Amino acid sequence: RQMKISYMENNSNGTAGFILLGFPCSKEVQILLFIFFLFIYILTLIGNGSIICVVHGNKRLHTPMYILLANFSFLEIWYVTSTVPNMLANFLSKTKTISFSGCFLQFYFFFSLGGTECFFLAIMAFDRYLAICWPLRYPTIMTGRLCINLVVTCWVSGFLWFLVPIILISQLSFCGSKIIDHFLCDPGPLLALTCTRAPLIEFACSIVNSLPLFIPFLFIMGTYALVLKAVLRVPSAAGRRKAFSTCGSHLAVVSLFYGSVMVMYVKPTSGHEAGTQKIVTLFYSVVTPFLNPLIYSLRNKDMKDALKKILSI
Repeated sequence: RQMKISYMENNSNGTAGFILLGFPCSKEVQILLFIFFLFIYILTLIGNGSIICVVHGNKRLHTPMYILLANFSFLEIWYVTSTVPNMLANFLSKTKTISFSGCFLQFYFFFSLGGTECFFLAIMAFDRYLAICWPLRYPTIMTGRLCINLVVTCWVSGFLWFLVPIILISQLSFCGSKIIDHFLCDPGPLLALTCTRAPLIEFACSIVNSLPLFIPFLFIMGTYALVLKAVLRVPSAAGRRKAFSTCGSHLAVVSLFYGSVMVMYVKPTSGHEAGTQKIVTLFYSVVTPFLNPLIYSLRNKDMKDALKKILSI
């Protein structure tokens, strides 16, 4: 609380931007947090980068499932990079300021990449549905061209979708201390700093933020309901286990990501405690990209074999 007041006194007059409060604590703890999150960030880059290299270097993995996985890992690298470097810099900064343009650029890229991730999880579920429910027709349906088109559609849709809330919120006037009690530029704390309440903009942002979460999520749940129905018809227990194993990693990633992100962005106003916001946001923006390579590599025999082959060279 005292640190927050200090930032307000030192920076409220003439601040050309916002102050990302981050994690108010002593300098020693800030340095420890810097080292910890730097370590997590490096491991995240290594883990996701390894999946990209393995898929690229192994011709046996040049299939739609692994092409989508490699693109997903590429997305995760940029997703974590949209927030963590700035968070690391703030741990060592005295002012913890971020410019207006820098704040809204971070907002745009973080949410665009998050929306793209939702779309990617949906098409990865679609790929598993085709492989399990239509195994004979799978090669003719999920062609390389369709796979590329789906990947491009995910990227374009994610980056076009969040132009609307960015434009709407950036037109508002911000008053007071301009202190954002978060480690990134989040719509909830931003809307809390506006000079006058804008219920229509808050409602529009809530709708825009919710759709790329709920529509892919409902699609994924519907897809896996059909997959489950098909798997239960498989006569052998070994066949059922094999079918479930191909979906297990993806379902684990979906559960981790959606289990936390839906809590926060269905209602973008300041309806959550700041501490809760930070913890939940940390989970899906930092922890999930860190865990995803472990989930996919440890639960997938082909990935483990390919990694062993590379490590043994």
